[in-house]
Amino acid sequence: METELKKYQQLVDKLPQLKKEIAKVIVGQEEVLDEVLITLLAGGHCLLEGVPGLAKTLMVKTISEVMEMSFKRIQFTPDLMPGDIIGTEILEEDHSTGKKFFQFSQGPIFANMVLADEINRTPPKTQAALLEAMQEKVVTYAGKNYALPNPFLIIATQNPIEQSGTYPLPEAQLDRFLLYIKLGYPSEQEELEVLEKTTGTYKPHIDKIITASEIVQLQQLTREVHLDSSLLTYITRLIRATRLENTNVPEVKTYVEWGAGTRAGQALILCAKARALLKGRYSVIPEDIKYLVYPVLRHRISLHFKAEAEQLDTDFIISKIVELVPVHAK
Repeated sequence: METELKKYQQLVDKLPQLKKEIAKVIVGQEEVLDEVLITLLAGGHCLLEGVPGLAKTLMVKTISEVMEMSFKRIQFTPDLMPGDIIGTEILEEDHSTGKKFFQFSQGPIFANMVLADEINRTPPKTQAALLEAMQEKVVTYAGKNYALPNPFLIIATQNPIEQSGTYPLPEAQLDRFLLYIKLGYPSEQEELEVLEKTTGTYKPHIDKIITASEIVQLQQLTREVHLDSSLLTYITRLIRATRLENTNVPEVKTYVEWGAGTRAGQALILCAKARALLKGRYSVIPEDIKYLVYPVLRHRISLHFKAEAEQLDTDFIISKIVELVPVHAK
């Protein structure tokens, strides 16, 4: 038992090293980086929203490099087909017998970490090709199942400012993403550092810190992190407070069309556990829940036209829920 605990502690100790190594390439964006790592530890997928030029692709590629994970990038375009993502069958010939047969050629989805760049620029038919892969971690083609690598993480990006020629993700697919992460502009000091490093001869050497198999072990350890029953009740009340029929939050009654489902509670529990582990703890605290309630819920609450007219977003509604729902029930 002591040997096993020591082994797990060595794995947990690698997480700060991981962040330190990524910081050689990515300046700032610590919260975003934490949320991507939380998604990985929780075994989910994330949607990353930010304007062009904020190093989204570089961040994902760097994370895959320090983790010894295979990486593929898919540029989503209006003419992209499902076969371009999952793969297709190719007619082959056995040179010894002359017989012809179909051989499945794997698409770029067969990687540990997949960057689905500008996912909202492709039609719903192609977006839906990701659904089975995200949920079941298998690809079905011609009646056969093909297992995806383990661990498996999809990071999808979208541009929030250009809406012409885009296909907004349907609610069912949005709900498949564990976290909806917003990437903001860097601070002035961070931007100065980026400009200095990227326009000179600076070329950092990236060390591989952790293997794919060790990530799988950390994902299992994440589920074993302790969550007190009072905090489980708190999470349940937060989720139920987003629903019109259960809420006592005036802003929810006024602006929300429909609230979050049960999957949101599962996501918040797993992510809170992952954050605790990332911070070197084996028990969830209220701060973990309050920090993650925004990226967990912001894509799982639908606002009606009145909120849009008053330029209110889901983060505003979530802030009111956090204000009015106490950690410990009275």
